Amino acid sequence: MHRIRAFVASGVLLLTATVTWADEPQHGEFTTSDGIRIHYATQGAAGSWVVLIHGYIDSAERMWFRTGIAEALASNHRVVALDNRNHGKSDKPQPGGGGKAEDVLELMEQLGIEKAHIHGYSMGGGITGRLLASHPDLFITAGFGGSGIYEADEELRKQAADLDPQAPEPKGAAAAAYRLLRQRAAARRKAESAGEGRESAPAAANRRRRSLEIDLTKIEVPVIAINGEFDRPHSKSQRMARELSHFENVILPGRNHMTAVAIGVPMDETYVKRMVEFINKNDVE
Repeated sequence: MHRIRAFVASGVLLLTATVTWADEPQHGEFTTSDGIRIHYATQGAAGSWVVLIHGYIDSAERMWFRTGIAEALASNHRVVALDNRNHGKSDKPQPGGGGKAEDVLELMEQLGIEKAHIHGYSMGGGITGRLLASHPDLFITAGFGGSGIYEADEELRKQAADLDPQAPEPKGAAAAAYRLLRQRAAARRKAESAGEGRESAPAAANRRRRSLEIDLTKIEVPVIAINGEFDRPHSKSQRMARELSHFENVILPGRNHMTAVAIGVPMDETYVKRMVEFINKNDVE
């Protein structure tokens, strides 16, 4: 059934569009090969799969369902979003730790997903990049939100960084999350110093993300990057624009890392619109 739906939650316009709305999300869980319980939610009954991977200190519910993104996609796709380990309703073997690409692989195997549109935000984009490098055959399309693939060459990386404006600190409700990110980053640096030079798991993940070994000229699936204007979008997208055969670059005016997909500030519907359009037009038959 088609209808126009517009609603407000906590003062936030989530989505206003004419779409076919799917059923309510269904919840499930599985245990990974190393014994970690992973929670996930699905929505939509037909169509190709879309796998959504949230960012650091976030959750599937907050990032994908409360913003209306999962619901918009579920009108003609089967959507699954996991809570990364150490996040949301999944087990937290390392509180404050990051997610793991292998958990996404095991989730897809658990649900019998052979190929999917895989889209990640921030940390989730880093996981998407690692999957694209190691298992490109799993992708219908790849999506990077608040993320991308950095230049491997230091000089090119510097040139791309020089294109970006200085990102302002978020205001309003997003400021609290921003401060929490900074506090956790400071805590990690302190822990690394106390560990006599041993690299923490999040620091190692961040290093791998920035030095991802991947030959983008061999990637054949369509790729999209969606970044805020004040989230250093050029640093994350110049290599992809130069080397990928099918790449779309979306920059959201006035948005930064904390406000591109936000609760507590008006949602930028451009993120939802461009993401849905990209997946629909590059879908499998």
